[in-house]
Amino acid sequence: MAMNGASANGSSSRRFGYGVGAIGKDMVYALVSGFILYFYNDVLGASGAFIGIMMMAARVFDAFNDPIMGVIVEKTRTRWGRFRPWIFTGTLTNALVLYAMFAVPEGVEGSALLVWMSAVYFLWGITYTLMDIPFWSMIPAITRPGKDREAMAVIGRTCAAVGYAVPTVATMLVVVRVGSGERDGFALLAGVVAAVFIIAELIMVALVKEDAPRAALPPTGPSEGAAEQTAPPSSQRISEMFRALLANDQAMVVVVGIVVFNASLYLTSQLAVYFFKYDMGDSDLFGLFGAVGGAGQILAMASLPLLRRRWSARTILTGAISTTVFGYILLFAFSLLGVRQVPALALCAFVIYIGFGLATVLTTVFLADTVDYGQLRTGRRDEAVIFSMQTFVVKLASALSVLLAGVGIDVIGLNPDAAVQSASTLMGLRVLMMLVPVAGIVFALVFLRARYRLDEAELARISKALGRGGQQHAASSPSIEGARAATD
Repeated sequence: MAMNGASANGSSSRRFGYGVGAIGKDMVYALVSGFILYFYNDVLGASGAFIGIMMMAARVFDAFNDPIMGVIVEKTRTRWGRFRPWIFTGTLTNALVLYAMFAVPEGVEGSALLVWMSAVYFLWGITYTLMDIPFWSMIPAITRPGKDREAMAVIGRTCAAVGYAVPTVATMLVVVRVGSGERDGFALLAGVVAAVFIIAELIMVALVKEDAPRAALPPTGPSEGAAEQTAPPSSQRISEMFRALLANDQAMVVVVGIVVFNASLYLTSQLAVYFFKYDMGDSDLFGLFGAVGGAGQILAMASLPLLRRRWSARTILTGAISTTVFGYILLFAFSLLGVRQVPALALCAFVIYIGFGLATVLTTVFLADTVDYGQLRTGRRDEAVIFSMQTFVVKLASALSVLLAGVGIDVIGLNPDAAVQSASTLMGLRVLMMLVPVAGIVFALVFLRARYRLDEAELARISKALGRGGQQHAASSPSIEGARAATD
């Protein structure tokens, strides 16, 4: 499909709307991912093991919904487009469930409380999927490879970092100072976040207009049923769509890297509030840590276009993950030495999240680029399915992380009713929060460097072949042929 000009695919209103939407959705995600374990365990009094097992079951269940949602989005055809109807529906339902998650009625106790917690947590995951899958799937659908796509990814991830930082910084400062205690404080905060979420996504849906989908191309490699593969997505069977996805080896590589990297950091986010409350002795420091870390993350994301003028994406990714690892090791050393000074903790936060911010944007761009690679190989353009696989596997991995966090706080003997924890408990908390993630992050870096092949030159050849729509152009690309030979 011919482009309508830079103003069509990269307009200020589109980028502004997408950024506002990212802020709203990640405010919700930050409140749940960062504080629900603490709220259920420390505030409501449920055991860590029960919470971990329940959350793991919910994440696994939700993970299997993601590719189904991706297929539904691919098959959606409305006058408002494929993505926006689901973003609108998911936002309204998720906002209601978010409030119910934290506004637990006072009379609900015992087994009834466990049922309530489980039900709303399952519902929250389901309704969040309704809007999250189409939200990120829009990037390759509304941009072109190169600077346009990188700019949109930077805006989306930078604004998401802003949204994520707000509850991270404010939650522990707010919930103890409003209402009659943390329980009331969490309910009031959840109501405010839900309202902001709805407003932000309404702005996004109004401003981000979808382009008509590009026509599918004939597959560039030998395959059976080519006529069926080039049919419109609405006529495809689910099994055919997944076969096309699995044929995209580079998408699978990026998904595995994202899984390990994000799951490692997710484990940290689950345990950070416990670390600052019991190891550092001041839960307010969690807000400071999040504020400085968020600033570093936003700065890093915004600086990516400048860094890309000098270094390749692979080089920047290596530096980013190495920086995050160094920050973790520094924080672990400070905790062993009993360093509690604010400047030292702020330095650790800044270093960890600079690397995290860069890696987050780069892996998003990598995944979007695999959509073009897959279209050239198979003749299919499955943005929603590929992006749903990212969240599918991430949720499976995060299920193990939340299980480890929930069971871990029971195994190390953490007692929410005790003001002071034992030395062995604190050491176990440090290992779970810092050293285990370091191992995962290092693995992600090594894996991506060894297996991801879509460098700048290769992407330029893919874009040229897709732009001219000819199979003959793909055949003239040695690297595409080599990739096909290596994976067929």
